[in-house]
Amino acid sequence: MDSADLKYLFSKIDHTLLSETATKEDLASLIREAEEAGAASVCVPPSFVKDARAQVKTVRVCTVIGFPNGYSTTESKVFETEDAVRNGADEIDMVINVNRVKDGDYDFVLREIREIKKAAAGRTLKVIIETCLLTQKEKIELCRCVTKAGADYIKTSTGFSKAGATLDDVALFKKYIGKNVKIKAAGGIRTAEDGFAFLNAGADRIGASAIIKNYLKK
Repeated sequence: MDSADLKYLFSKIDHTLLSETATKEDLASLIREAEEAGAASVCVPPSFVKDARAQVKTVRVCTVIGFPNGYSTTESKVFETEDAVRNGADEIDMVINVNRVKDGDYDFVLREIREIKKAAAGRTLKVIIETCLLTQKEKIELCRCVTKAGADYIKTSTGFSKAGATLDDVALFKKYIGKNVKIKAAGGIRTAEDGFAFLNAGADRIGASAIIKNYLKK
């Protein structure tokens, strides 16, 4: 693949650092890599948002809410979101409450997404549904919820559960989401070839920690 192809791929990547052992030095490296490659954003833990905001020049700052399990209360997720916005986040990746999905309480899920969208105050909102824990029917229902709630993206995975993104799930999302919802694939996407496969399947954004890092090492 040529440099133009790689440039396009990198522009679709949220260059990610969500390790429990990440340091400020790791954050600085992440930002340097993201800006050198022309990434869409750096995706960092909430405690690093303010530090990232102070350092970035050309990329957006993304953070995670209710991460990684999603079963904290709506009120705590709303607080996390408001705090992230105050600290300078441009994009919010929230995890849904899978417990409520398993109860069939989609009204709860819809309300929660709407509450977090309100707290995000116009920032880009991506909704992580953790596909590896869901049935086909649940995934389809969540496509409806994410669309109806007015979120910007539906996202496959946290990367912290038992599996990550699949091309089949991206194809399913593409079939059932509304026209104003985009797709983010994340979890286990490690090569440029993988990244292009997900973009060709219908994803608009890729969450990855390795693609850019590995390319810049060459």
